[in-house]
Amino acid sequence: MNTIGSQGSPVTPEVWDQQEMRDALAKREISSVYRLLRRHGVSQRQIAALTGQSQSEVSEILKGRQVMAYDVLARIAQGLGVPRGYMGLAYDEATAVRVAATSEAPHSEEDESVKRRKFLAHAAAITVGAAVFGTDSGSWASSPAQTPAPGRIGMTDVRQVEAATRALRTLDYQYGGGSCRDAVVAQLSWGQQMLGANATDLVKERLYVALADLHNLAGWTSFDTGLYDSARNHFGQALGLAKQGRKEELVANILYRMGRVYLHQNAPDDALKVFQLGQLAALDSGSELAVGILCANEAWAYAKMGADDQAIKLLGRARDEFARANVAEAPAWAKFFDANDLSAMIGTVHTELAQTVDAKKYTRLAIPALTKAISGYGEDMSRSRSFNLTSLSINHLLEGDIDHGARVGRQAIELSEGLKSVRTKDRMRPLQHEAEKRRNNPDARELAERVARFTGSDSAA
Repeated sequence: MNTIGSQGSPVTPEVWDQQEMRDALAKREISSVYRLLRRHGVSQRQIAALTGQSQSEVSEILKGRQVMAYDVLARIAQGLGVPRGYMGLAYDEATAVRVAATSEAPHSEEDESVKRRKFLAHAAAITVGAAVFGTDSGSWASSPAQTPAPGRIGMTDVRQVEAATRALRTLDYQYGGGSCRDAVVAQLSWGQQMLGANATDLVKERLYVALADLHNLAGWTSFDTGLYDSARNHFGQALGLAKQGRKEELVANILYRMGRVYLHQNAPDDALKVFQLGQLAALDSGSELAVGILCANEAWAYAKMGADDQAIKLLGRARDEFARANVAEAPAWAKFFDANDLSAMIGTVHTELAQTVDAKKYTRLAIPALTKAISGYGEDMSRSRSFNLTSLSINHLLEGDIDHGARVGRQAIELSEGLKSVRTKDRMRPLQHEAEKRRNNPDARELAERVARFTGSDSAA
């Protein structure tokens, strides 16, 4: 194998770290990579010899032919000595060393808005094949893998990945992302290496989807534990794999989840852009459930912006799409969105509108929807139940029913104390704010202080 800067390779390590080259590698634009190599004096013949391609193939790629197949990309990376992580492929030892060596560099610190813009660019490139939000989409490198992978895999191996993902997702719903994130990442360490194994085309396609969903879960559990950069990285990789597996419904789900990260960070504009990209994939997939999930979350984004007309309209569409959806046949990544979750989203959107537009008008709509969702959630959806108890408490406080609001708020705290989820704490901050505003009432004051203790935030004296 050639390594960068070795006697067998005409490319020095510095070439791969130049920004223009990094951008081309991150987007897997091999034609741009080859053109940049030509600029550095690497001939077509040398590229062909290093990558195992014919000169005519190299010529076609230089003219713009896309390279999509994972095994070809891996062979190109190996032949040229490209750090595999720079192309979003499974890490090798060299990449891990290079990343570790630069991880503390000052330029690695980026403003959150820049990171959001990079993800949007990456998502747009995956979804519509165009640089809609700018050209710098960043790189989406996987974690170093250590366990030896089999030389050949079959459908049984892929089913094992799918089964592990289902089991770990169940833990996430019930106990929070902190209960299983490390296990998800460990499973990825093994699963990612399977991409380099020999397999039939059918097995490979299903493996792409299985690993995309595992990265999807890794992103979600990272989000739930407050590891936003890790979440973005996993979602970025999930998008590429889902696209390779030709599973638009999963692309839509990944974008829904990344949009939720931005909603959580109070960036509804960016969240809306991600949801709208997801909507394109959902429509292409023909899945009413995927469309409904995204409509409900677009409604939430509009509600955060105080745009009640758009929010209510999208909630109506979410209901209609859900009514047409075959929920019983939903894929594993979308099974959570049942009648309870639809009620929860209706309640959540109206709670947001009660806080941003008109408390009196929207609390009366939020309370019954949230109550219905809470009664429908079992222990297997403890985190969702916690979120909805928190929202219900806020609505009762907004209505002036402080005694009821405080009682429900205490239930939310008691349930959340058993969860390993940063989000449950973050979602209680608006509750603390509403309770603080009413601290002349002893129940509200006690609730504000209890939320403050649970979240580790300050409470007014």
